[in-house]
Amino acid sequence: MDDESDPADAVEPRRPSVAAAIRAWRDELHASAIFLTRLPVRWRGDMPADLPARSLRAGPLVGAAIGLAAGLVYAGSGWLGLPATLAAVVAVGAQVAVTGALHEDGLADVADGFGGGDDREAKLAIMRDSRIGAYGAVALMLTLAARILAIAALAQPVAVMAALAAAGAASRAAWPGLMVWLRPARAEGLAASHGRPALDRLVATVGLAALVALIALPLVQALVALAVGAAAAAGLGLLAQRQIDGYTGDVLGAAQQSVEVAMLLALAALA
Repeated sequence: MDDESDPADAVEPRRPSVAAAIRAWRDELHASAIFLTRLPVRWRGDMPADLPARSLRAGPLVGAAIGLAAGLVYAGSGWLGLPATLAAVVAVGAQVAVTGALHEDGLADVADGFGGGDDREAKLAIMRDSRIGAYGAVALMLTLAARILAIAALAQPVAVMAALAAAGAASRAAWPGLMVWLRPARAEGLAASHGRPALDRLVATVGLAALVALIALPLVQALVALAVGAAAAAGLGLLAQRQIDGYTGDVLGAAQQSVEVAMLLALAALA
């Protein structure tokens, strides 16, 4: 009797099935919608412990949907007779309502902390304070005005929907990039609990965001907007590294706002 084993009988490592991959994307989209919006979306039972971190991969899709919805609000407002600037105000208001001003709050906290703190610990303490200061108020006014005026400059509803979808997707891909690049500024907190995303998931997230932009926008506009958005994310990352030696949840929110504003301004300039 031959005792030699046949290589054909060796058990190959199991690969995730298509059904399992679909379930993973479904769960990540579900969790991402819970974390990134204030829509009445709930998770039945106990959420898997690793799902909040995994859901970052679906962020660009949720961001694109938020942007597209705001674009539809802009189009509807124009159809009702509102001029472009007022329609843009309504569209941005819809974005804020859907997200619960989550990202705007992070931007204001970062502006207050980085602008008002004398040292790292003071900056982090200010960022924890729920009250808004002068730096935060100015940052919010400037970014809201920039978003509104950029949308109004794009004018055409189709162009606005495409720009908001692309910027919404790319701005949610900035988070895992900063989380891979920087370390958490605090040992505790929601941002630190997510851990460092795996490199393959970062590539998938950034690739998905780029794909949305390339589908929504003409090639040159997409490439310019993505480059400007990446520069904005890198600039904020360098600033956070210098100011607090890492990132917090507020920094991630500020990154989303920075990338979105930068991309909308670039697209308005190209219009």
